[in-house]
Amino acid sequence: MTINNKEKSIDNEHKELIVIFKQDGIFELDFQVTKEKLNEEQIAIQQEINNHFAQNENQGMLFLGFLENTEVLTDSVTYLRLIIATFIKKISMNLDIELLREKTIVYIEKDEIKDLLDNAPYLTGLEYLNYEWIEKLWQKLNISFSEMIGEYEGSVSEFFSSFSTNINLVGRVFFHLVESKKDNYPFAFLATYSVNDAKSGTSKHLPLKNALIEYGENNKKLLNLLSTVNKASEKSELISELVDTGEIFHPLGLSAAEAFTFLKEIPLYEESGILCRIPKWWKNKSESLRMSVSVGNSTPSRVNLEALVDFDAKLFLGEETITADEIKKLLSEAEGLAFIKGKWVEVNHEKLKQMLKAFEKAQKLMESKDINMVEAMRFQLNAQKVLNVSKDTFDLEVTNGQWLNSVVDKLCNPEKIEEINCGDDFNANLRVYQERGISWLHFMKALGLGACLADDMGLGKTVQVIALLNYIRTNKQEKTLLIIPASLIGNWMSEIQKFAPSLRYYVIHPSENKKLGEDDSKYMENYDLFITTYAMISKFEWIKNITWDSVILDEAQAIKNPGSIQTKTVKQLKARYRIAMTGTPIENRLSDLWSLFDFLNKGLLGSAKEFSGFIKKLKESQMDYSKLKKVVSPFILRRLKTDKAVINDLPEKIEMKTYATLTKKQVMLYNKLVIDLKQKLESKEEGIERKGIVISSLMKFKQICNHPSQYLGQDSYLENESGKYARLREICETIYEKRERVIIFTQFKEITKPLSDFLETVFEHKGLILHGGTAIKKRKELVDKFQGEEYVPFMVLSIKAGGVGLNLTAANHVIHFDRWWNPAVENQATDRAFRIGQKKNVIVHKFITKGTIEEKIDMMIEDKIKLSREIVPDIQESFITEMTNNEIMDLFKLQI
Repeated sequence: MTINNKEKSIDNEHKELIVIFKQDGIFELDFQVTKEKLNEEQIAIQQEINNHFAQNENQGMLFLGFLENTEVLTDSVTYLRLIIATFIKKISMNLDIELLREKTIVYIEKDEIKDLLDNAPYLTGLEYLNYEWIEKLWQKLNISFSEMIGEYEGSVSEFFSSFSTNINLVGRVFFHLVESKKDNYPFAFLATYSVNDAKSGTSKHLPLKNALIEYGENNKKLLNLLSTVNKASEKSELISELVDTGEIFHPLGLSAAEAFTFLKEIPLYEESGILCRIPKWWKNKSESLRMSVSVGNSTPSRVNLEALVDFDAKLFLGEETITADEIKKLLSEAEGLAFIKGKWVEVNHEKLKQMLKAFEKAQKLMESKDINMVEAMRFQLNAQKVLNVSKDTFDLEVTNGQWLNSVVDKLCNPEKIEEINCGDDFNANLRVYQERGISWLHFMKALGLGACLADDMGLGKTVQVIALLNYIRTNKQEKTLLIIPASLIGNWMSEIQKFAPSLRYYVIHPSENKKLGEDDSKYMENYDLFITTYAMISKFEWIKNITWDSVILDEAQAIKNPGSIQTKTVKQLKARYRIAMTGTPIENRLSDLWSLFDFLNKGLLGSAKEFSGFIKKLKESQMDYSKLKKVVSPFILRRLKTDKAVINDLPEKIEMKTYATLTKKQVMLYNKLVIDLKQKLESKEEGIERKGIVISSLMKFKQICNHPSQYLGQDSYLENESGKYARLREICETIYEKRERVIIFTQFKEITKPLSDFLETVFEHKGLILHGGTAIKKRKELVDKFQGEEYVPFMVLSIKAGGVGLNLTAANHVIHFDRWWNPAVENQATDRAFRIGQKKNVIVHKFITKGTIEEKIDMMIEDKIKLSREIVPDIQESFITEMTNNEIMDLFKLQI
């Protein structure tokens, strides 16, 4: 566990404390900037939590676990508190805790872990949360308690009271309630107390009356033993009467009404420190009276979004069905417990009326058969609304029927879907998980369901979508609209040309097409794929008028704000199939989740208002996100680099070219420099002066590609003036979402500080800078800080100073912001992260500006590598000076 206090000055009113979950039971606390303004109480409580953790992790965990005011906490902090509070409750119920003290160990059962996992909200690091994670944190909690209580001089009870006066250690008294065969008294009550059996080394139960004999009526030991009973008697008339009459010391027969009172008061007894042993049917919902609804048992006549599915509802008592007439008969009984079909059930008139009302509504739905597929899959969330139930007053079980369950099972387990190929003329061998990805996307298309491809960065979302489009092109003629950020146009063009050269595409953007106009729809028959940007779709009405076979969004977080014009415009598009691609996890932003699904499968999560009400209800009920996950998870395919099914299929180092486009200002400066270079070359003879002009120009072109301010020697470094800055933000936002780390290499010392300043706005944390001017002593400090527990998200290095001798394995991303054009030097720099001690897959992003000398030289290097079939050991920039003037001008000339 680590704490991150941001050095950057951010108003406390707009910082919220969150928990980032990591592997192996590890978590971090961090402050995250939020648009919502926090009140004084929220600020004070989260600061207090942070301070406790900063002083001592053990103390911080227990402080959080005992905390009672959870309404002001973020979901992730509330969830961590839930796990710790569960531990505290279990350890407080250990009978021998005062005797065992630091030797006390409490265990957690598998079903308890399942409940905790079901209650997990969407949060950063959700993918790491599993049985093993909970078990490892549980081990840590046992150790933490042992260390703290070992140092504490007072009693365990006093230790608990130092955190909260509302937690009572369990006493040695137990209340037992069992069924009896006597007609007048169908239940039996007995109070017992536990004593240590010296022979067996375990505890055994004796009737409470034995304590009178053992201790005597006025003995202090007896008074101490009965302290929990006295606390309970202060809250319960039933127990008070048993104490006053002395009947608490004897076995008793209870009427059904008395037993019902006892069962309802169990929480009061447990709060007082009394453990209760009661019949299983009171605790187990599967044995109680409930209504069960099954949706989608039979295969519909046509399978798509609007397909009508069947609906079946039944009433159960345990595993036996019960009729509506039998429920009505129960209504004539007095409230309490009633014996029916060999079982005791609770008779609550309000619950029974609600159940009958819901069952009658369900019968009408069964007859009308007007539930479509989206409504069926959404039924988990809105069953109460559909069945006209005003409150969640009775046990309602919602399940998918046989057919719908088989569909959902395939969506959640892509390996069960029949595989498709990648089509003709496809130039890549996909990995197994990628092949399953395109089969999953195609299966979703066949169902008419929108799909979210949310694979981790570096796992190849783009190539999977291209493979799907190439398969479609091979088999039928369809029209697909791809919407992307402008900065990704070069990437998509390059990937399509590389992997699916027969896929015909048309770019609706002025950077690639200067003749854009309202009549571009006339080209529809000539192309399979139309590529445009989020900014362009509002400019051409014909795009919105067409019903596309597929609409695909890359970097789909662009529509996370449902109120923005951009999002509304995207959602106006007509399509038979929709795909959203995003490497940014949806954790921690439920409003983003709604907006995404409003595009993919409209209505699945209801209206914005309905979803907001659902989330509010989730928070009020102390979080049970299992229903929401069950509804959305079939539509999201998310594989991670840490997945066991993926990790063995990946190279340890994933290298990718990241294409950026020049901004208008960069284009203007670049073209002007080309003209200047031509004039200088024409006026100079061969020799050292000519070589100097070429090398100098080469540096200037690189500077322009990086940022105009670098070339002009200015300090502004505005984000919108550099295409590389736009790509850097997109990549680093995803890295930050995952709380991963990155090292950025540049050959220019002067841009290291501007890059660091810019990255601070992305990561909301300070990073580090290392270049030739950094003192040798200081370098070790910087490396230690970057490699340490505190979250330092990035380090900017000049490639000469940082390319050798450093161990930066805390980073699993390497970005070459500008290219050295010497593969050996670049690989050496990359190996600062990719070296012995690195436990993660390393992703290497090599920035290339489209249409510039950067792209042309990269192509030359690639060709040479292909010819030699090995990594080129050394390519010096000086080879450019040996070219003719015409060759040099062809190399530097901007091609867009």
